[in-house]
Amino acid sequence: MKIRVFTAILVCKIVRCLAKLFGRGSSLPGKYALKICPDILSHLKLPETSIAVTGSNGKTSTVEMIAHVLKSNGLNVAYNKEGSNQIEGVATFLIGDSTMSGKVKSDVILLEADERYSRHIFKYFHPKYFVINNLYRDQMTRNGHPEFIKSVISQAVYDDMTLILNADDPLVSSFGKGREGTIYFGADKLPTDKLENDGIYNDGKYCPVCKAPMEYEYYHYNHIGKFKCSSCGFERHDTDHTLTSTKEENGKAKITIDGRYDIPVFFTGIYHCYNILAAFTASVTAGIKPEAAAESLGGYILKSGRISDFTLGKLDGRLLLSKHENSVSYDRSIDVVVSDNRKKSVMFIVDAISRKYYTSDSSWLWDINFEKLKGANIDKIILAGQYCDDLAVRFELAGADESKIEIFEQVPDAAEYCAHNLDSFLYVITCFSDKEKILSIVTRRELA
Repeated sequence: MKIRVFTAILVCKIVRCLAKLFGRGSSLPGKYALKICPDILSHLKLPETSIAVTGSNGKTSTVEMIAHVLKSNGLNVAYNKEGSNQIEGVATFLIGDSTMSGKVKSDVILLEADERYSRHIFKYFHPKYFVINNLYRDQMTRNGHPEFIKSVISQAVYDDMTLILNADDPLVSSFGKGREGTIYFGADKLPTDKLENDGIYNDGKYCPVCKAPMEYEYYHYNHIGKFKCSSCGFERHDTDHTLTSTKEENGKAKITIDGRYDIPVFFTGIYHCYNILAAFTASVTAGIKPEAAAESLGGYILKSGRISDFTLGKLDGRLLLSKHENSVSYDRSIDVVVSDNRKKSVMFIVDAISRKYYTSDSSWLWDINFEKLKGANIDKIILAGQYCDDLAVRFELAGADESKIEIFEQVPDAAEYCAHNLDSFLYVITCFSDKEKILSIVTRRELA
């Protein structure tokens, strides 16, 4: 072994221990290792099975569920559970699971890969399976348009990988065009589907292959649905694993995959269903029996806290984590609120737009379909955080009833108002960067 490889591994392990003691980030040890040995990832001896997950939304949740299935079925799994998905974070968790000779100890490595950085990571090793969930407008100050991100991800795709693709997303599905051995997952027509795209914009309007207009038989949401190009014939691929139904009845919820695998869930939001389907597909493709995968996923509650139930005073509520700078994510959370027929209130918190970089750009708020909330039996709309006035202007243009809107720059003030003035169920929609600002005030409950 080269001395610089050994030194990089040693330093990474030492810094990782120190970083844990002082609560520092999960990327720092890998950053030092890469400075010492820039190609350290190519020197690690990986297990036969490796799975990578990328996409605009759902990477962390999907990776967590795949890890749970694999571990439940007796496999040792190493993955970047902190969600640090750029090359430094990947180096940290892989070296952390390696011997001093660079041999990864686990049976399977599972990594969440940032859309922009997967091409840099996979220069050094190729995962056996590469899951691509979806491509949306996300952090446009950093990522630009999803078609640009598609071109970036294409640089991370190699011939020796098995792609696992969302058949319902034309941008993602196009990665499999002309490629053998690709695995597809997708949803059958569901009761919540629509004949028209109800988003503010439509990224499925034109074919990603030939740029001719696309035709849709139905939309699950945004540009996700059953599509066909009017010119070149590119269309939704037949699926290997399919979400065939979702059902909520008498306080119980379940989804069915492939018409026979029933999976009890606490939540049938379409995002969550796609993440479960992706996790099921990846696990089965990696060798887990479908019955075992379904059993492992049944009732599993994400530790990443994407959904949290809480009590605030006498109020019951649910936190729905979305992504700032990602209107599709917010639209799906709004869909959950709208589909709840009882009287409810909803709080939107936008206090810090990004955890990773500073930006005061709030233009993405105009891409969120807040208009859906009109006529949805809403008691109060609470707008909170540093960008509460930006939200207020957006709601004014959405035609919201001003008498229902309350505005607070400070999140604690908004929470105090809700605790003393509301008597309806409270939804809170915000991002990872702002979630603790409300969770530190409320009392968390077990998801029901």
